[in-house]
Amino acid sequence: MTTEHTGTPTLAELEARASAHRDRPAFGHSALISCDRLVRVFTTDGVEVQALQGLDLLVQEGELMALVGASGSGKSTLMNILAGLDEPTAGAAKVAGYDLLTMGAKERLRYRREAVAFVWQQTSRNLLPYLTAAQNVALPMQLRGKTRRTRKAERATELLDLLGVADCRDRRPQQMSGGQQQRVAIAVALANEPKVLLADEPTGELDSHTGEQIFAAFRTANEELGTTVVIVTHDQAVASEVRRTVAIRDGRTSTEVLRRTQVDAATGQESLISREYAMLDRAGRLQLPAEYTRSLGMRERVLLELEEDHIQIWPDDQEH
Repeated sequence: MTTEHTGTPTLAELEARASAHRDRPAFGHSALISCDRLVRVFTTDGVEVQALQGLDLLVQEGELMALVGASGSGKSTLMNILAGLDEPTAGAAKVAGYDLLTMGAKERLRYRREAVAFVWQQTSRNLLPYLTAAQNVALPMQLRGKTRRTRKAERATELLDLLGVADCRDRRPQQMSGGQQQRVAIAVALANEPKVLLADEPTGELDSHTGEQIFAAFRTANEELGTTVVIVTHDQAVASEVRRTVAIRDGRTSTEVLRRTQVDAATGQESLISREYAMLDRAGRLQLPAEYTRSLGMRERVLLELEEDHIQIWPDDQEH
């Protein structure tokens, strides 16, 4: 007598799959940026606030990606940790081989000078007002102390030219427009050839046309220099231009949009395909998009059904 196969995996099949997953390489072993169950707790007047609540994030070398989320979602806290400006409370975070939880003050300073660079939203925070554009770009190399004087001048010229602000070389910040200041700030950030360039709302103070120019500068840094770029933004125009957009909600990564170019075999025409994914954390939890749960009246609990190649999620049919 044979048993009809219903499509639901057997216990033996589930155990075999679990064994295969256990044999996989460690989480984030090949990523340039790896955050594993990252936690950041702030204490104010005796009250604890969890800004990050077990956040997972992987960024591969050479990526140009955006982080989005509502105010208070935790994205700026994450950026400050990745920039070496803040320390996580628990979990694991590694960037370009640096362990952000264990490094001491000297290693943290080296990390901020050599491995990572940061561009602020406020243009005035990125440049010293009494230095010219070229002098601002040369300053990080001078502080690092490993670059010859002639090479500093050469690299400053190269970066300003690459980002389209060569004519600002001898100008001070007050003699430049906001867009020019921000492109010079990107040149400053790239001076020491960082592995990762972080930017917190870099187009927030600029009009849409100038914002497009700033994003083009980040794309140039990514494509021409191979720098990994992570941008926090509320600007949907910027978010839609990158191949990967990760949304943060309530201190965790919630959804991810991946975009790729597809070529029609018959016509040869290119089209951009976007797909949205829910993020599954190390504990098996995922955050369903709020508009999905609202539309189906999902709350508190849902019904799960395991199929051969997928999981079905249904509204709780026992609700009263």
